Amino acid sequence: MKRASYLLALGMLTSLTIAKTSSSNPVSDAVRSQLDRRAKIMVAAAEEMPAEKFNYKPTPEQMTFAHLTLHIAQSNNFLCSKISGTPEPEDQKLTENDPKDKLTAALKASFDYCSSALAKMDDARLNEIVTLFGGHEATKAAGMIALTNDWADHYAAEAMYLRLNGLLPPTAQPKK
Repeated sequence: MKRASYLLALGMLTSLTIAKTSSSNPVSDAVRSQLDRRAKIMVAAAEEMPAEKFNYKPTPEQMTFAHLTLHIAQSNNFLCSKISGTPEPEDQKLTENDPKDKLTAALKASFDYCSSALAKMDDARLNEIVTLFGGHEATKAAGMIALTNDWADHYAAEAMYLRLNGLLPPTAQPKK
């Protein structure tokens, strides 16, 4: 009897949770949810890296941390523009030689742009065709997947650069 009561309570809790989290735009909502977390940790990683280490690169073949920061901002702006159908922010003509504060500000601005650009995105538009990197045509769904994949890849690179410089990435730091 105890077990049956437990299972009934668990089933009711599960159905309440599902009802609470159901959405008519589950994909777009999931990307927006990821965006909030990724913006927080990726900007925090850029802020954590000391300015004098922005020219650091693990090997001669890899990009500098400054280039990585600029690349993330440019990628965010490009993909969020394509996905949302809104104009990409005006190019600030930044280079990897610009100071940390400018590059970090551009990174923050790119996440702010993505947040506003994707605010009204809905799943009904996921099948629309857009032109992505290299002139390849793809659906907006593919663009959203590329965007979230980029965030994972780029944060992993930021974390590696931080660790190679004796710093803990934001997600590895103890809770305060």
